[in-house]
Amino acid sequence: MLDQSQILNIGNLELLARQVVEGFITGMHKSPFHGFSVEFAEHRQYNPGESTRHLDWKLFGRTERLYVKKYEEETNLRCHILLDSSASMFYPAEGMSKLRFSVYAAASVMHLLKKQRDAIGLSVFSNKLIYQSDTRSAPSHHRMMLSKLEEILESQPIPSETNLVDILHEIAEKMHRRSMIIIFSDMFENTEQYEPLFAALQHLKYNKHEVMLFHTAHHGRELDFEFDNRPYQFVDVETGAKVKLFPHEIKKQYQEKMGAFFKELKYRCTQYQIDFVEADVAKDFDQILLPFLVKRQRFRS
Repeated sequence: MLDQSQILNIGNLELLARQVVEGFITGMHKSPFHGFSVEFAEHRQYNPGESTRHLDWKLFGRTERLYVKKYEEETNLRCHILLDSSASMFYPAEGMSKLRFSVYAAASVMHLLKKQRDAIGLSVFSNKLIYQSDTRSAPSHHRMMLSKLEEILESQPIPSETNLVDILHEIAEKMHRRSMIIIFSDMFENTEQYEPLFAALQHLKYNKHEVMLFHTAHHGRELDFEFDNRPYQFVDVETGAKVKLFPHEIKKQYQEKMGAFFKELKYRCTQYQIDFVEADVAKDFDQILLPFLVKRQRFRS
């Protein structure tokens, strides 16, 4: 698996996604995890009692696991990725921001889906829905979405308050065919009333969609508030509001308030049967790809 310094030095998004996925697959072969077809579009795990007619013995020689050759009509999953590009997602400004992490993670998931010949769609939003593609499996469609992700990487934050509630409702209304919906977002709303946000998440389950929320955050700073004990000026990137303080003066209150929100967010996701995955931008992409594969297998079963 590539470390973050190596990832940040790869300029081509398609190449980066391929290398992230290949590193992950190599790690899977060496890990204790079983039951995943890492050849994806061409294979699935052999189930005892099935005919051995289509077993791939060459793959068995490489992996010591039994896989059955799979045909294109078996791969018909539809997946739509929702990417939050609001101003708060550009934090931290140096290194791996939440937005950059989410773009890389989305591109890697798309690469897995492409190998499966699954249909993929992409929606990008900030204070409004910026972009929404169809859900298709054509190579040209995949290239178009990668191009859009590269545009997002080159964009600059626009100070504005996220309108996450209305956007999630809008997307939910447009998703008619049953799909796997994957969200990359920090879920920050400038409001003290979170019931509308939870209702919008619940709306995404409409039409029996399967939903995964990759809650994207810099855990050290945004959840644990780990800053040196010196004066800082904190700037709200969405409203422009500024405040000067010593972090230790508010650390306890901050942790309590943020902890309460995230605890409630996790609880509501469990209640609505939404897969909640903590995505720490300081860690690698295994935390994204493994839960995704687990979810994909459940979705197809």
